[in-house]
Amino acid sequence: MELTAQGLGNRPAAQQWRNLVAVDTSFYKSFMSEEIRDEGRAEGRAEGRAEGLLLLLDARGIAVTGATREQIRTCKDPQLLHHWLHRAATAASADEVFAGEGLAQE
Repeated sequence: MELTAQGLGNRPAAQQWRNLVAVDTSFYKSFMSEEIRDEGRAEGRAEGRAEGLLLLLDARGIAVTGATREQIRTCKDPQLLHHWLHRAATAASADEVFAGEGLAQE
């Protein structure tokens, strides 16, 4: 598995190979399997932050549009999500949370 990945290098087929072998590499200890697991963990943390932000906004009674809700859910930038979470803790409106981020509410 590792030898094939090394041979593919940065070619487009390399990502397809990673997707094929990512099904279950939990038993396998290698650089590539660790990298795949790390990517999954990062995606999970981003999804958790996005859902946490939406929960916080809802709990505080701050309404967001459907489009903004979708942009939050699909955001993969953990620093930006953290920034929004921090703002949401004290903001009085969605405009305050997303000011200057291109997600201002109508």
